[in-house]
Amino acid sequence: MRILGVDPGSRASGWAVVDFSPSPSLAGSGVLRPATGLTFPERLMALHDGLLAVVDRERPDGAAVERVFQGVNPQSLIALGEARGVLLLALARRGLPIGELAPADVKRSITGSGAADKEQVRRMVASLLPPAGRRKLPLDAADAAAVALAWGYRVAVRSARIMATPTAEPARGVDAAGADVATSPWRRRPSG
Repeated sequence: MRILGVDPGSRASGWAVVDFSPSPSLAGSGVLRPATGLTFPERLMALHDGLLAVVDRERPDGAAVERVFQGVNPQSLIALGEARGVLLLALARRGLPIGELAPADVKRSITGSGAADKEQVRRMVASLLPPAGRRKLPLDAADAAAVALAWGYRVAVRSARIMATPTAEPARGVDAAGADVATSPWRRRPSG
């Protein structure tokens, strides 16, 4: 399973692909940085087209995007939301299943603390993903790798729960007339 993590931003959006087979490893990472002289709509288009190129090149099985939760001011929060929207559009255009995580959930999953700073996240990503430890990832790419890792762990836990669900034959019993019937360990809760 290959998960593309995306850390949205209007000036720089990090991306990272984590391959979970057999164990998590960094397959690729980078930062989409539109040219500085572009208008805002042109920057959004560059982010959209850049992420489409990443998806086409890296061929992930799914994607996870960090949710927007705060901004320095309302204008920057709106710009971040618009950038996130075009990145989600690019992923949806390629038909990828998309997960979304709050920043605190990502940090908690990777570092154990929902209040970890960006440098702490980068250090943990480097220790959890073998190739990432050999070079210092840009902060945006490290955040994206953390999003992919957190989502991959969440998917793995769900899969493990599904696989652990017993599929045994239902228990058998005898009803009041002596006929063989399936029974359930669950009893109906009395109403009223």
